[in-house]
Amino acid sequence: VGFFFSLISFLSFLFFFFFFPDISLAEDANSVANQLYSIFPFFQDIQVMLVVGLGLLLTFLPRYGLSVLTHNFLLLNFSMQWALLLQGLVHHVHHGQVHLGLRNILTAEFAAVTVLISTGAILGRTSPCQLLVMAACEIPIYFASEWAIITHLGVLDVGGTITIHVFSCYFGLGVSKALFRAAQQPVHPKETPTPRSDLMSLIGTLILWVFWPSFVAVLCQPGDAQHRAILNTLLAMSASAVTTVVASSLMDRDGKLSPGHLQNGSLAGGVAIGTVADMAMPPVAAVALGSLSAMMCLLGFKFLTPFLLRKLVLQDQCGIHNLHGLPGILGAAASAVAILVAPDDTAGYHLSPTGGNALCQVLGLAVAAGGSLLAGLLTGAALQAPCLAPPPQRLCFDDSLYFKVQDEDPSIPSHNMLRVSPLHGH
Repeated sequence: VGFFFSLISFLSFLFFFFFFPDISLAEDANSVANQLYSIFPFFQDIQVMLVVGLGLLLTFLPRYGLSVLTHNFLLLNFSMQWALLLQGLVHHVHHGQVHLGLRNILTAEFAAVTVLISTGAILGRTSPCQLLVMAACEIPIYFASEWAIITHLGVLDVGGTITIHVFSCYFGLGVSKALFRAAQQPVHPKETPTPRSDLMSLIGTLILWVFWPSFVAVLCQPGDAQHRAILNTLLAMSASAVTTVVASSLMDRDGKLSPGHLQNGSLAGGVAIGTVADMAMPPVAAVALGSLSAMMCLLGFKFLTPFLLRKLVLQDQCGIHNLHGLPGILGAAASAVAILVAPDDTAGYHLSPTGGNALCQVLGLAVAAGGSLLAGLLTGAALQAPCLAPPPQRLCFDDSLYFKVQDEDPSIPSHNMLRVSPLHGH
């Protein structure tokens, strides 16, 4: 079913480009050169983040690495094509033609990011077909949410903290809650990380950490604003990395580090800084924001995730609420404070003439979180259709369901050894 769903979507993509001959690829030479030299280097970095970094980050599941990397790659391409098709249709309705450029593809990839993040909440317990249907539902909802937040409310969010991270987090949690309902899923022995799988996941974290400033700064105005965004992001992520190491060792009775903390807390600063990255702020503000976001992420893993699982029976396989939700809320609050304390001359803060007030930031956060949660609940309910059956419990988190696996590790327990315990958050 998943294969035919992908085939139909690809044929639709071909149909769109074949029957709309007014698609424009060419622009004037100056515009093309400007996009090529100002956007494409950042675009390449983002490609590495999504295909390699994010894919490896999710390989902490020892028997599910091939599936994670393949599903991540498939969802990225499917979501990007679907987003391009939707952009083209909307542009054709309003302007009578379809324009395709590097910026359009970049916007489509940002839409695809929301799907990749949301998948983390239900990873390993869903089929590829369910993930593709979720992506088909989430992309148009993301575009509607982004329009309401950025265009209508005038929210400042150059790095996608609210529109991407908060939105995708609560959409994924909504899908998880509706899909698994009130039945607590038993911890599968195949989902327990091994040193090897944790190492691969940490490599993914390092790749994301290196290229994250490009993700935040790519849509900034070239020049001072883009320069500030890169510097502020580097400061925030450096602070979150150091804070993660220190806090993780303090949380352990023996003073040892948790791989799950390192894999997530080190990136929290990049999530939180997105709303204020291009603002003219003192360096200490970026450092403080990075440290606070890392602390929130780690405390979320230690206290909030078990609480939500126990009280709300909310499954969050990869801990996306700790990495994307909590730092995203912190970043939105920081942007509201930054606007309130900004001097009258806001030229250095790159504030939007259509927005730029603290209330707009709060409203944008509410729209992103509330709207995505409701949409996620509805999508999760749709994923319970009989034709979208999830994999059987004994084959969850197992590559053998989708791949020919030859060298299986005999040290990993069989599927019959199931036990109930709190989820291992990543």
